[in-house]
Amino acid sequence: MAQGTARVTLLMDALKMAEMMQIVRTEGLDYARDLNADMLDGQGSGFWASQVDRIYDIHRMSETTRAGLANALQGSDLDATLAFFQTPAGERIVALENAARGAMGDDDIEEIARQNYRDLAQDGGNRLDLIRAFVTANDLLERNVSGALTSNYQFFRGLSDGNAFDMSEDEMIAEVWAQEEEIRADTEEWLMGYLLMAYQPLSDEELEAYIAFSRTDAGQALNRGLFDGFNAMYTDISYALGRAVALELAASEL
Repeated sequence: MAQGTARVTLLMDALKMAEMMQIVRTEGLDYARDLNADMLDGQGSGFWASQVDRIYDIHRMSETTRAGLANALQGSDLDATLAFFQTPAGERIVALENAARGAMGDDDIEEIARQNYRDLAQDGGNRLDLIRAFVTANDLLERNVSGALTSNYQFFRGLSDGNAFDMSEDEMIAEVWAQEEEIRADTEEWLMGYLLMAYQPLSDEELEAYIAFSRTDAGQALNRGLFDGFNAMYTDISYALGRAVALELAASEL
């Protein structure tokens, strides 16, 4: 068990998860500012700010993600996964992914990335085909859409449990599913724009090698683990944000 925990720590280090958690926190704080503007009329109190800071605690987010990753990797070939990401090529891929994820936090850069995908979708080409193969190998579109729908549902649950509104379970589910088509289109455009930007410096051969790894049992286990971990993290975050908004709304009415 101790050896397994140590190896998961090595993998977390190889994937630069500490850096990714900082990016997630930055994204979350930006999202919380939008929630404050849209749902609290920009009047969020000091308590709201402290709740947001707690919700996006890097240590807790990291531990939640680690648990999902460790569970999914039980019985998998962790040596193969570590071997891939500890090579210069693997290290470069992680660095490119994190840099692109951080850059997408800038609205102008995000729009450029989205437009690049829209343009390539019209023209086609080998690079777009490779990115689509990577998305398919890791089931990225379906998994991200599912995660977004789950997060929205948990946010509604948090609002409801905090007595911000009165909606039945069926009504919340219906409201979430009504957003599915819009979320799918937005997710596809964001995802493809992000991946095209992240992997632009890679040669076709390097990208093909990454796709080949993704299709192995070790690559599939890693992908499941990352989604399990991140989905658990975002489930907790979304519910907590809904509760925090509800509490803030209730306090403002006193």
